Amino acid sequence: MTMLSRPGSARAAGLLAGALLDAVLGDPRRGHPVAAFGAAATRAETVLWSDSRGRGVAMVAVCLAPVALAGLAGQRIARGRPGLTVAATALAGWTVLGGTSLEDAALALGRALDAGDLAAARRMLPALCGRDPEQLDSAGLARAAVESVAENTSDAVVAPLLWGAVFGLPGLLGYRAVNTLDAMIGQRSPRYQRFGWAAARLDDVANLIPARVTGLLTVALAPTVGGRSRRALGVLLRDGRSHPSPNAGQCEAAFAGALGIQLGGRNSYQGRAEQRGLLGGGRPAAALDISRAVRLSRLVSAAALGLAAVVAWRRS
Repeated sequence: MTMLSRPGSARAAGLLAGALLDAVLGDPRRGHPVAAFGAAATRAETVLWSDSRGRGVAMVAVCLAPVALAGLAGQRIARGRPGLTVAATALAGWTVLGGTSLEDAALALGRALDAGDLAAARRMLPALCGRDPEQLDSAGLARAAVESVAENTSDAVVAPLLWGAVFGLPGLLGYRAVNTLDAMIGQRSPRYQRFGWAAARLDDVANLIPARVTGLLTVALAPTVGGRSRRALGVLLRDGRSHPSPNAGQCEAAFAGALGIQLGGRNSYQGRAEQRGLLGGGRPAAALDISRAVRLSRLVSAAALGLAAVVAWRRS
């Protein structure tokens, strides 16, 4: 019996291979399945939208059911075929992981800030988050980038890895579909206040454990970026719930504590101001903190990959 003949071993190998593909290649340049899913969801929204929670539930069901069924069918076809399991898991992992693209976008914005090119940095910000960039100064742009890196370390890396480790292909594909729907319709705007309720709540549930794993790994790895784990843990415990999102606050507070900076405060989204709690008690974020945040994100992602591989292997 070969090492990969155990189902969990093949799944673990596939997760490792998928993460390697993401690290080397980044997101697929053409025909990205997530983009195709987004386009299909947009078409579904034009048919289903109504200022109604019930219609929002229908939207989630219509969009998620085909993805879940495709994942289950693929996993069933690959059952008992280790090579196919590794290949399918690696391909799905490459599709849903977004760590490399996140890092590249953040570092590019950091380089623009280092060069004093605020206009270029503002143009780059929408690749990281939906915050209005026009009125942000260098510190505001740096804070937005660090917060995005912190939150998306969980959303784009830790969460899909953990869901994939436990549930395989349905976990990988299903999680990314849930997270994409939340990004599309879960926003707190008048149009989606009721229609996007189901997508937002489902995403909260899907990220409940991954966000806390991200926070704890960040605390453990704080010394790698010049921080102290004890301080990072204190900020996480004190400020982790001072954020509108029950999950993003865990990641951002841990990063703030690890980096020794202060995050949170006033944000503007499509002209709508939102006052968030302050996370951490250090100095304001600066351009140099973006590269530190990316380095911390990479290490947290690597630790999460190892954890996911162990979980997948033990589930065989």
